[in-house]
Amino acid sequence: MNKEQFLNALREKLSGLSPEDLAERLAFYSEAIDDRLEDGLTEEEAVAQLGAIEDIIKKIPGDVPTVVTVKEKRRVNPLVIVLLILGSPLWLSLLLAAFCVVISLYAMVWSVVVMLWAVDVSVAAIAVGCLAGGVLLFARGNVAVGFVCIACMLFCAGVSILGFYGCLYTSKGTAWLTKKSILWLVGLIKRKEGAK
Repeated sequence: MNKEQFLNALREKLSGLSPEDLAERLAFYSEAIDDRLEDGLTEEEAVAQLGAIEDIIKKIPGDVPTVVTVKEKRRVNPLVIVLLILGSPLWLSLLLAAFCVVISLYAMVWSVVVMLWAVDVSVAAIAVGCLAGGVLLFARGNVAVGFVCIACMLFCAGVSILGFYGCLYTSKGTAWLTKKSILWLVGLIKRKEGAK
């Protein structure tokens, strides 16, 4: 029996296997025959060395390995533990410094938002002060300076209204950016834990 006849007969006998398993088995036996051909045997001799097809069929179910997934515990190398302990003054201080930088950046961004609100409230207070000053100047008879105070009040009130919307959108944008940053950090931590 030559190689082609052997593989055809094997294909017929293993027709009950899935296409993937069948292709895998045929490829295995084809390669086994090719290895023997490289050793100088003829096709007939190579096929004869594999044995009878009936014997091969009996061995095939036993050849299929049972897949057992065992979650092995990761052993920590003692050298790694020693290096972590000895390097803790360095890596702990760097970790603390990185944490402080992140917190200071967070505080700086929000301090800019608080400063914008403070400036807006100050401009609104100036508008109220100019209104009160203009009314007092009108009451005392100083009409020209009273008009200047009222004009300043109108300008500051307009700037304060525009500033209010600017501060509002800045606050919302900063809160959105903070939320996205925290969600990104939590997602990064979850991905690292999932990879373990």
